[in-house]
Amino acid sequence: MGSQNDLALTGAFFLLASLVIGAHWRIEYYADAYIYNSLHQVPANSVGLLLGTSRKLADGRANLYFKYRIQAAVALYKAGKIKYLLVSGDNGSTHYNEPMDMKKALIKQGVPDSAIILDYAGFRTLDSVVRARKVFGQQQITVISQAFHNKRAIYLAHYNGLAAIAYNARDVHQWAGFKTQVREVLARFKVFLDLYVLHTQPRFLGPPVSIGKP
Repeated sequence: MGSQNDLALTGAFFLLASLVIGAHWRIEYYADAYIYNSLHQVPANSVGLLLGTSRKLADGRANLYFKYRIQAAVALYKAGKIKYLLVSGDNGSTHYNEPMDMKKALIKQGVPDSAIILDYAGFRTLDSVVRARKVFGQQQITVISQAFHNKRAIYLAHYNGLAAIAYNARDVHQWAGFKTQVREVLARFKVFLDLYVLHTQPRFLGPPVSIGKP
């Protein structure tokens, strides 16, 4: 009896591992055709979707993912590749406000306030891309984040009817970002659960918001 249980547990483990790995590589290969590293090669879009992250790490150090995403967004704007930035992130408490922190950093680097739109309900990447279409009325968009994150965002966006491409911000050193990369593998598996099993929807939608229209 014990050996049968062990065999069942082993089989379940390998099945789960296969699903996790399969989800990871499915997203990896699917998104390759839609992401860009070159500022000159990325097509122009009206709106860039800047995905939020915290300004600082838990230990108080600057978050390089934040810094590099801001740099990428500013570069796109100044190169004329986007006209507006939809900054989507978590605003879960009065002391934590990803969109506002990003807005301040963008303005400091020369992006005008009038070109920045804040989405305070981007609690997850799924929320950000679905809200970009359903709330902010976008049919096509340029996602801005690190490559590993962009690939997941592209998959989610296309599944939800948003024609997205992505511009890759500079990544963080391999070892410094190791935990993030591990979490990303699990996050990609969660994408498949959200889309094909749970049919997860954004936590909030709300009334439509126009971008670039009076």
